[in-house]
Amino acid sequence: MTTLDKVRSLRIENYNYPLPDERIAKHPLAQREQCKVLMYKDNSIEEHLFHEVPALLPQDAMLIYNNTRVINARLRFRKATGSQIEIFCLEPITPRDYQLIFQTTSQCTWLCLVGNSKRWKSGDLQQQVIVDGETVTVSATRGERRGNAFEITFSWDGNDVTFASVLEALGEIPIPPYLNRSTEKSDLTDYQTVYSHIDGSVAAPTAGLHFTDEVLAECDSRGIARRELTLHVGAGTFQPVKSEDIGGHDMHTEVISVPRDLLAELATTSRPVMAVGTTSVRTLESLYYIGQILETAPDASEEELRVKQWMPYTTPCAITQQKALQNIVDYLDRHGANEYLGSTQLMIAPSFTYRIVSGMITNFHQPQSTLLLLVAAFVGDENWRRIYDYALDHDFRFLSYGDACLFI
Repeated sequence: MTTLDKVRSLRIENYNYPLPDERIAKHPLAQREQCKVLMYKDNSIEEHLFHEVPALLPQDAMLIYNNTRVINARLRFRKATGSQIEIFCLEPITPRDYQLIFQTTSQCTWLCLVGNSKRWKSGDLQQQVIVDGETVTVSATRGERRGNAFEITFSWDGNDVTFASVLEALGEIPIPPYLNRSTEKSDLTDYQTVYSHIDGSVAAPTAGLHFTDEVLAECDSRGIARRELTLHVGAGTFQPVKSEDIGGHDMHTEVISVPRDLLAELATTSRPVMAVGTTSVRTLESLYYIGQILETAPDASEEELRVKQWMPYTTPCAITQQKALQNIVDYLDRHGANEYLGSTQLMIAPSFTYRIVSGMITNFHQPQSTLLLLVAAFVGDENWRRIYDYALDHDFRFLSYGDACLFI
């Protein structure tokens, strides 16, 4: 049996555990850094509080986190008949670039999920909203269907009103469905990391929600290097694995952006790399495979550089991670670029070999999820259940607003 066959045959039922609703944290603690953190290191489990994390990290660590910011991606329109149509923005189409689409001033097109779509058979939807004291009429036009989503073109009037302003006024923060509640005013700040500043995600990189300015300052005082990258989290992060084995699951694709300076530093550093959140983990580990493609195809196209779901299990790993990262730096230099912008569909599951990440800070994830598979690949198939059983037996809080894990 090949490695790919072994991975594809993993049964998702083996990554299940009991999660009562009362163990799902509906809100964060009033003081984020006072949440608990389960540390797994050298095959042992310890309990700490999150404000202790800077002291728990290796002294010379490089802490890398995702600076994406959650947008007000859920928009509600009401038809003249009274039917409510919910539009959930997933990713930009025209313009394709996130920064450009938020700066548009009259029209743009997104790939969107549409709730109650059967009630929207024809015609445009319209909604009026106040933007900077001005009444703005926003229209939504439904276009081509793509799988379970639609191309939706938004247009609006107003004097130089940007789409970012439209979202801010009309949309709402799309909290995870497993919280089983409506978005509240507190979520506007609770569901953002303190270091978020690049708009684009429809879900928060929740491992970072525990950090405060004080915890980050403590990292600085201990000589821990802090670095940023960007992965805009898509709704696919909540997509359950519905197939019996993971070979039947299509991993979602997400956009990544990594500064050239960080790539150059990673190519030469001996610091242990500590990733904050599974999004940072997937971004960093994807870099190795991008660099490996460039090893034999230095002029590869953007599509050729996209990391496919099963690439780690079919590609012979013939170069070091330093060489792979340097290949990306050289590629950027040839194109006069100061950041690598691409996409990844990487599936991390048991049998995966971590090549860049030495440790991670993450949350407790849903049963039978691809995120739990990622954790199992890091701590070992035989250990993830011991960790989660411990957390269940010791009153840890689960999922986005819950407690944290530190794996080294």
